[in-house]
Amino acid sequence: MTRDRSTAAPTEREPTGKIGHGMSAVIIPVVSLAVFLSTWEAIIHFGRIEPFIFPAPSKVAVALWSDLTNPDYWQALSITLTEILVGFAAGASLGIGLGTLLALSRIMDRILYPYVVAFQSIPKVAIAPLMIVWFGFGIESKILIVALTAMFPVLVNTITGLRSTDGDRLDLLHGLCASRLQTLRYVQFPHAMPYIFAGLNTAIVFAVIGAIVGEFVGARRGLGVVILKANFALDLAAVFSSLVVLAVIGVCLNAAVRAVEHRVCFWSGKKG
Repeated sequence: MTRDRSTAAPTEREPTGKIGHGMSAVIIPVVSLAVFLSTWEAIIHFGRIEPFIFPAPSKVAVALWSDLTNPDYWQALSITLTEILVGFAAGASLGIGLGTLLALSRIMDRILYPYVVAFQSIPKVAIAPLMIVWFGFGIESKILIVALTAMFPVLVNTITGLRSTDGDRLDLLHGLCASRLQTLRYVQFPHAMPYIFAGLNTAIVFAVIGAIVGEFVGARRGLGVVILKANFALDLAAVFSSLVVLAVIGVCLNAAVRAVEHRVCFWSGKKG
């Protein structure tokens, strides 16, 4: 009887442990953020630091509220989000397609991969003005910059994932006379999906950076333009409020990609 009770006890306490773990996952970040903001506010207040040098969190919160109640700000935000999402989709598609081609063809890999690496080595800030000259100040040039920024991590992870497939599985399919397309669909791509999503998780963050870089170089509207205007006016509270918005966008988009990964790669054992 004693052995039965000791065996059953952990099972009975398990839900409580899970609830406690979930609460700690929420409480710890909230408390740490509150401590950080309080310390930041105290340093600004007691150090008598001027707002045009470094704003206090309270000033940033006021500026953030002012921005979020301004319809023009939401229009700028929608433009930047469109650049991020469309550019990310284009870059991810190009990265997966080109990565698949390079992974399956050694000849194409030897021909194209050095050029891809060389192009990626060029800072996007350096080529952004060229995109503005070729495609104008509209949203098209920003989407292209975002796509080029997001493409490389997806491409590299696609190549790595497809090439790391177990050789015994490939030999088995070859022995069963499976076609190249069947091998790719039923073995290589499922095996490569966790690698591809690792690249997508990186690419979505790069997409946010690429959109703002493109808007810094030349744009009529967007969050990058809002940041530049606030910076020229020495309104650092408004600058920080837009940076907070960008940080939230990056976290939310990354969380969305991870949620899709959890649903698609359910066999990988990753926690959502």
